[in-house]
Amino acid sequence: MSWFAGLSADVRQYLIITGNYWAFTLTDGALRMLVVLYFYGLGHSPLQIAMLFLFYELFGVLTNLIGGWLGAHLGLNRTMNIGLFLQVVALSMLLVPESSLTVLWVMAAQALSGIAKDLNKMSAKSAIKLLVPSDAQSQVYKWVAILTGSKNALKGAGFFLGGLLLSLLGFKSAIFGMAAGLLLVWLFSLATLKKELGKTSNKPKFSELFSKSREINCLSAARMFLFCSRDVWFVVALPVYLSSIIGWDHWSVGGFLALWVIGYGITQSFAPYFTGKRTGKFPDGKSTFIWAAMLTLVPTAIAIFIVYGIRPEISLLLGLMIFGILFAINSSLHSYLIVSYAREEGVSLDVGFYYMANAMGRLMGTVLSGWLYQVYGLTGCLFVSTAFLFAAATTSLWLPRHQVTEVG
Repeated sequence: MSWFAGLSADVRQYLIITGNYWAFTLTDGALRMLVVLYFYGLGHSPLQIAMLFLFYELFGVLTNLIGGWLGAHLGLNRTMNIGLFLQVVALSMLLVPESSLTVLWVMAAQALSGIAKDLNKMSAKSAIKLLVPSDAQSQVYKWVAILTGSKNALKGAGFFLGGLLLSLLGFKSAIFGMAAGLLLVWLFSLATLKKELGKTSNKPKFSELFSKSREINCLSAARMFLFCSRDVWFVVALPVYLSSIIGWDHWSVGGFLALWVIGYGITQSFAPYFTGKRTGKFPDGKSTFIWAAMLTLVPTAIAIFIVYGIRPEISLLLGLMIFGILFAINSSLHSYLIVSYAREEGVSLDVGFYYMANAMGRLMGTVLSGWLYQVYGLTGCLFVSTAFLFAAATTSLWLPRHQVTEVG
């Protein structure tokens, strides 16, 4: 640990925050895959499975709204540690006897997990604004891309872990192991995170949660449409389709989705190299519109190929790869812009509001995913995804169009 002690205080804090975020994300991805596959195996319909995540997404919306205000009052270290602890509690709730594992009980556990996830995410993303100098835009973009990309790669690993543990150990043993591991991470975080990180000198009023600049409002709306476009077919429809129509087993579904999200996360980490960093330029509203417009074409193409029976399995898998690459770049652009637009004093308020919109998009997408798949199938989900992507691209037109160039 001597190398760790030799690092600057800010870098040490960044590594601790990133480690917390990684550990949390691994359990979050595994838990989602465990719940989807386990309850589908028990005979629940796609819509019923989607409803299991209703409180997860709904409480994520509320947490992001209030979490930024809490972060400004309590400090980001406390909101992050509260998130870790709540995830341990949520996992522990699923260790009850199978007869007590009712839909309402699982929804309550998912509600706690949703609160935990968004407290953790808001704290991690907000901390970067405070740990990196405001004039080092290149460093901000790089750190945001690495944090976001690595998080999604680990979420993919969590999908794989969830499918693997369900096949090898069963539901209860998998949940117990994750709860024990995250408990150790929480204890380490309590002892090492700086106490006053993100705590503002002037305490913001609750009414300030909704008072945002035009660029933050527009970016938040685009983010909501973007994530709704993904989750409307990815959360429930895709794993159920792979399992019931294509005939993949739990291991195959979990492994494939894991590889997809890992590749998506890796692409996010390298997004700055695709969007102008090598020429000294950084994203603005124009670049966000262009990348969103390109993404709009992908779900439409997949749906058309499936409808006309043109190698539907290959078309779906190839389309997923292209969608993952383009979606990763879009998401990374958004993640950089919110950190760039956010005020340094009260950064958690702006970031929290933005991720509230992100959670709202996930909530809409999750509910629609189960209902649309049950009524219209995967192609219906894909056409609705296209509509939301069009809305995301259109909203991006209202973002500021300016390029910041760094010299040297």
